[in-house]
Order: sequence, then C-alpha cells, then structure tokens
Amino acid sequence: MKDWEAAYIAGIIDGEGTITLTRIHRNEHRRPCITIASTDKELLFYVQTLTGGIIADKRNYKPNIHKNSFTLNIKKKQSVLMVLESISTYLRVDKKKKRALWILNDYERVTLRNGKYTQEQLKKKIEFEEQFFKL
Repeated sequence: MKDWEAAYIAGIIDGEGTITLTRIHRNEHRRPCITIASTDKELLFYVQTLTGGIIADKRNYKPNIHKNSFTLNIKKKQSVLMVLESISTYLRVDKKKKRALWILNDYERVTLRNGKYTQEQLKKKIEFEEQFFKL
C-alpha cells in the first residue's frame, strides 16, 4: 500500500470506520477487527482491493426513506495488523489512533496462537481487552 493510499484509508476509517475487538464465535476471545460502513459500494470495493475483507449488505428497514448501505469487515489478523501498521500514523481521531496503537503494540504479546492460556496469561489477555475498551 502506498503512503497516499494509507492516508486515504485512514481518513475513511476516521470518518466512517471502527477499530475494535470482536468475537467471531461465541466462546472465543476477542480479536481485532476493522469495519467501514458506507452507502457507496464502489468505495468499499476500492478499499477492499487494498485491505482484503468481506463486504456485506446491511439490512434496510425503510427502503423508501434510506439508501442501501454496506459494510466492509476486515477480520483476518494479518490483514488487520497490516492495515493498522500502514494507517496508524495518518489517523486523526484520537480514540481510533489509540486503539490502533494498542492493538499493534500489545495484541500479539497477549494472544497465544493455540488459544491455550495459563491463568496468568488469561488474566493478561482479559486485562488487555478491558483496557482497550476504556480507550
């Protein structure tokens, strides 16, 4: 990703995106996720070519009033970390920048590949998640 593309995506995330931790399955620990919502599917297709992810239609409860909207979800760990690494210096919304840096600096330190945690490791993982949501 070129610098200008990273800056552009950072602006989109600042305006219409979310950097969070989410569960894909009920009984697992949270993992990093980036989502961008838009009524412009072409924009999301462009971002998807640079970042990966899946575009989903959002349910429109009032189609006569509201435009159809879509969400780009980036959930693969390596894709999320690559995007955050590329865009973090360009983010301007303080909360989103702090969350991006928190994930980049600490997520892999507290996350075991096999998902089997000792009590101490699990405590650190939960503390990481709790601190993240306080940002």
